[in-house]
Amino acid sequence: MSDLQMLINKIRQFNTERDWSQFHNAKDLALAISIEAAELNELFLWKKAEEADAEKVKEELADIFTYALQLADKYGFDVGQIVADKIEKNALKYPVDKAKGSAKKYNEL
Repeated sequence: MSDLQMLINKIRQFNTERDWSQFHNAKDLALAISIEAAELNELFLWKKAEEADAEKVKEELADIFTYALQLADKYGFDVGQIVADKIEKNALKYPVDKAKGSAKKYNEL
């Protein structure tokens, strides 16, 4: 079993013990990711990136990852596979010879 799958199982067990799975439908998990991402953004608001509290950044990232893993689990997605698939798709959209060192969107390369 992969480390990622063990982590998903640990999250699932945590929620099951508290009977929270009933609240974790796909819509609410997606909303939770967005809300936690906004909380992460707030840590950087009006300051330089290096001024953000690293411990708080870590906490918000953990929340985002937790909800994202739960959402993937809800759909039965293999997280490693969907990320690998997306990297492959992006490699086609952003070929190295056109995209290297550029922040342009794929349709502007």
